Amino acid sequence: MRFSTTRAIFSIFAGVAFLFTTEANAQLTLPATSQEAEVSQRVGITDITIHYNRPAVRGRQVWGALVPYGFNNLGFGTATAAPWRAGADYNTTIEFTHDVKLEGKDVKAGKYALFMAPKENGDVTIVLSNNTTSWGSFFYDQAEDALRVDVKSKDADHRELLTYEFNTVNPTATVASLFWEKKEIPFKIDVAVSDIVMKGIENDLRNPKGFNQNTWDQAARYAMGAGNMDKALEWVNSSISGNFFSKETYTNLTLRAQILMQQGKKAEALADIDKAIPLATNAQMFNLSNQLITAGEKGKALTVAKNNVKKNKGAWPSNYVLARAYSANGDFKNAIKNLNKSLESAPDRFKGRLNGDLAKLQKGEDITQ
Repeated sequence: MRFSTTRAIFSIFAGVAFLFTTEANAQLTLPATSQEAEVSQRVGITDITIHYNRPAVRGRQVWGALVPYGFNNLGFGTATAAPWRAGADYNTTIEFTHDVKLEGKDVKAGKYALFMAPKENGDVTIVLSNNTTSWGSFFYDQAEDALRVDVKSKDADHRELLTYEFNTVNPTATVASLFWEKKEIPFKIDVAVSDIVMKGIENDLRNPKGFNQNTWDQAARYAMGAGNMDKALEWVNSSISGNFFSKETYTNLTLRAQILMQQGKKAEALADIDKAIPLATNAQMFNLSNQLITAGEKGKALTVAKNNVKKNKGAWPSNYVLARAYSANGDFKNAIKNLNKSLESAPDRFKGRLNGDLAKLQKGEDITQ
């Protein structure tokens, strides 16, 4: 489709003239008519950055006029079928610090020029080009494309200045949108967060970070949360034994117990909990008791909680841990008794929670559920 309206041709040659004027006066730092802007979004540990210039509507007809539909011969440069630069002046660029998927298609980590070719029916072809340093799309070359994908535009409230935003973000994806005049052009970017993080951890464990026991515990906990139990077990085992820094701690023993429990190895998990009990602080007993209750070892949780009260002479939160253990075993009378004892010594910031649990116990409700 050849773009040949008088207004558009004037805009093109005005832009070219501005380019040559700018280059001729390159020693000066002057404000751009279309101001530069940059917006970034992190998904997991991957940064996505869009750098662009922001033209204004200024009463002009944008879609199908200032921004022609489709791919066009702009009357200058070498491109005979050029998309829109999706901004103003130099290429709009988008950069990814890790591999991603854009609208379901693979994109390698790196920096790309971002072009768009809107159509009259509302469809838009998004183009990523490996050439990031050109002025506009006058010298666009399809051979340099890294990606082409079609998306749907949407009607939107008026935006005087062209704007990119990341308005939808979740743990593994985001939607980037171009807003201008009364149109939104959204495109989804998916990130394989767990794979990227796991790969990074593998590398970190081989450098000086891996000389610290806590790094292995942290790595194992992340792998467990990501569902990679085999790798989680491998890493926590390295924290427990086999390295110059390795030793059994409350943290790595209870972590391995959680992993083993998820692998269905209950007997091994309980053996680790037994080892962790004498290493636990009063505060850590809360989580340890919860692990036992979750594992169905309610009687053992009660025994451990009683011993903890004796060991710590009733100091907060030992009576609260015991109250929860009694509750798990259905003994609400003793649970209420110990919860009241806990209220006597608990810091004020915890009393709201304790009073809420007390109200549940008085109704005959298990506070561990």
